[in-house]
Amino acid sequence: MTSKAQAGTALWAKMPKANAELFALTYGSLVTELVRDYEDPIEVNAQLDRIGHSIGVRCVDEFLSKADVAGMGLSTQCTNLRDTAEVVAKMGFKMFLGVTAEVGGFSQDQRSFSVYLQDNPLSTFVELPSESAQGGDDLRRLKYSQILCGVIRGALEQVNLKVECSIVRDTLKGDEVNEIRVDLKEVLADGAGDDYKEE
Repeated sequence: MTSKAQAGTALWAKMPKANAELFALTYGSLVTELVRDYEDPIEVNAQLDRIGHSIGVRCVDEFLSKADVAGMGLSTQCTNLRDTAEVVAKMGFKMFLGVTAEVGGFSQDQRSFSVYLQDNPLSTFVELPSESAQGGDDLRRLKYSQILCGVIRGALEQVNLKVECSIVRDTLKGDEVNEIRVDLKEVLADGAGDDYKEE
């Protein structure tokens, strides 16, 4: 078996590509529209997380099918949260966003970790207003890439891991790296995630 980074590159090669600039601008338009509609950055963050969750629920099917077709047999690779974190960062982020993320900061009990993104394709061309600008203080509470937290949460829910995700560092706010903290809350009973259960 190749390394997870090589596997992520192989999966990325199989995906249809979108223009990175168009992708970033389209996402920026979505965030702008949510800011206009909701005005409260905390509510915008919640909406981005909700949208991301829906995306993550659907991405996991495509990820698993592409990995299976490529002969990567992920069911035997993810035996613990550390393995799962590596697959999310090195294969999932590469497959869908074209970037490789790093994993680290595991807690003592191995139930939480951080995903580090040096390059965040969502934040290309983005500059948040300074706190001194009109409304800038309010928009500093916006977590521009919150959708990524929702995607991780939705995808892991589909493989029976209930997690909470939060952005703890953001290059748009002056940090050196983008960091998403993932905390495992519970291992769900075997079966489909909430979005796939019949009513």
